[in-house]
Amino acid sequence: METPLIYEIWEPEHIKPGRTYPALFVMHGIGSNEKNMLSLVDGLENFYIFSIRGPLSHGKGFAYFTIQEYGKPHRDVFDEGVSKLTGFIDYAGHQYPLDPNRLYLLGFSQGAILAMTLGLTLGNRIRGIIALSGYIPHFVKEEYNLKSVDQLSLFISHGELDQVLPYEWGVENNEFFKKLGASVTFRTYKEGHIVSSKNKEDFVRWILDNAREVSSE
Repeated sequence: METPLIYEIWEPEHIKPGRTYPALFVMHGIGSNEKNMLSLVDGLENFYIFSIRGPLSHGKGFAYFTIQEYGKPHRDVFDEGVSKLTGFIDYAGHQYPLDPNRLYLLGFSQGAILAMTLGLTLGNRIRGIIALSGYIPHFVKEEYNLKSVDQLSLFISHGELDQVLPYEWGVENNEFFKKLGASVTFRTYKEGHIVSSKNKEDFVRWILDNAREVSSE
């Protein structure tokens, strides 16, 4: 099975035959790349970590979709990006010993937009999402076929001083998923459009606790 996207992979330190492992799929912001996100996920030694490169060139980096206007992606390009990422998750599940009950998504900015969208389209197939400074496009909310998320957990964070994507959009993300019945941890930080060391510390603790809780069920 051929991979639909370029990626970097970190594997668990000690892989045992017959055992499955939690997986984290990581998506970068616009103009960045798959290598730049890896510093955010150190400390997750027992996870398979897939940092995925956006398929579109953007400056010196890459993107997953293009923007029609502020807060509104080009629908056809966005749909294709969602499809490719869904295909990548399928690919990884076939190629590596992943625990299907512990699949997680992490994204920053454009990556957070897609992580939340994939959570809505894949529903309870995904265990948890870390969405750092993103939003959910209106056409996703209104026109996509949304799956049940009553078993989905999310860590949503947003900078109160975000100069790129307004803080209010982070509040809307929190409210939207809560209305759908998802379990949401919402954190805010007095920062701009960045991921602070405190933010990283909080979401690493969150995902480790969540994965540990699932394994003990």
